[in-house]
Amino acid sequence: MHALDQCDFDLRAGEVHALVGENGAGKSTLMKILGGIYSKDEGSVYLEGREVEIVNVRQAQHLGISMIHQELSLIPHLTVGQNIFLGREPRTRLGAIIDWKELYAQAQVLLDQLNLDVDARASVQELSIAERQMVEVAKALSFKADLIAMDEPTSSLTDKETEVLFEVMRSFKARGLSIIFISHRLEEVFEISDQVTVLRDGETIGTNPTSELDSDQVVRMMVGRQLGELYPKDELERGAVVLEARNLEDGRELRSVSIELRAGEILGVAGLAGAGRTALVETLFGVRPSTKGGVKVGGRAVKLRHPGQAIRQGMGFVPEDRKLQGLFLNMAVRENLVISTLPEISRFSFVNFRRADQLARDFVGKLKIRTPSVRQLVRNLSGGNQQKVIIARWLTLKPRILILDEPTRGIDVATKAEIHALMNDLAKEGVAVMVVSSDLPEVLGVSDRILVMRSGRVVAEFSRQEASQDNIMHAATTGRENNAQQRAQ
Repeated sequence: MHALDQCDFDLRAGEVHALVGENGAGKSTLMKILGGIYSKDEGSVYLEGREVEIVNVRQAQHLGISMIHQELSLIPHLTVGQNIFLGREPRTRLGAIIDWKELYAQAQVLLDQLNLDVDARASVQELSIAERQMVEVAKALSFKADLIAMDEPTSSLTDKETEVLFEVMRSFKARGLSIIFISHRLEEVFEISDQVTVLRDGETIGTNPTSELDSDQVVRMMVGRQLGELYPKDELERGAVVLEARNLEDGRELRSVSIELRAGEILGVAGLAGAGRTALVETLFGVRPSTKGGVKVGGRAVKLRHPGQAIRQGMGFVPEDRKLQGLFLNMAVRENLVISTLPEISRFSFVNFRRADQLARDFVGKLKIRTPSVRQLVRNLSGGNQQKVIIARWLTLKPRILILDEPTRGIDVATKAEIHALMNDLAKEGVAVMVVSSDLPEVLGVSDRILVMRSGRVVAEFSRQEASQDNIMHAATTGRENNAQQRAQ
């Protein structure tokens, strides 16, 4: 099975060339071949008209090719500056001694170019995911490359941070640099790119000037089939309150948060980066211990000091960082799917692998997980299919409460539609669903109610009928509901 098959791709100097396709279409594989991570089996790579063999990462960098990967590759316990110049540290005149002053000065210049309010001497583990993503961008820029390949560089960025990055990209383009831009956000593709190439099942479907395309044409080329409704939504009767928090605090970000979640509803949580959304869902699931307030599940007060206690209460949690917090990367799809149900498929401490295989195949089929086998290592799947594996794991436990933090980050439009449909189906079955998303159209499209957070507090609540992008952004930025707009509706 080949991730790429007879793939053709041309990139011109001073061009932003978008590469789009479903998860598993071969986009990241192509980038990894150009970046020296994977070796090609067939075909040729030409750089400035000259055929080159890219056998490793260092050679790719020497040829002027720099990569920004979708998944973060920073070392948490090192500083920002150390990560940016790892293995390329500037030296003093003696040669053997690292010039730390110069290293941090150069790193800070790169960070300032991105308008990133981060100290080059700060530890990476102290940064938010969005800040870490921008550090990855700074690291790529430090190579002073002629070609920069960006794989989902905006997946964790705010709109403001994305615009800063686009300004940097435009400045590089004006200097004659070439940029390959991979994104599932088609609105970004149309804003920043000059050309669009669509991949499907490892093959090039077509390349066109961006100005000659629209989003519907691109989607049709990507999926090659009829796409289901992006935001399917059934009007359902909400059931009883199954999860309740009163005056919840975590000692760091949350400030007296109170919420209710009902059976059969999808509750959206919106807000800007740093508003406390992830802190809320992690505290509810026991990842962070609460320091004040109380939680009830099914009307009964519970203590959720660790995730195991939340799981025993019928809760499931899909974290924002699927690779760091959600997956066992060196295990197979099967192991990742069934690990939560081992007691059910084991006897006398021996796993029934036939039952494990069958259970894994059932959920691979149910969630349309694209994998050659349930024995495939989960690290080798695309981001969208990895996300489906995490969701499937929780579904094996038949949860009554499912919390999802940025469930469609870095996922193609077709897979988004499938995950949205799954959330809708779960709500119809009576599952209480809570979803955190930075994608406002997604929050508006899937939610029955929407909470808006700011500075660790819930500052507004909107029904599906009341909610709008303007109302949500007004509350997220000012901490107040836009009452004038509500009256006008």
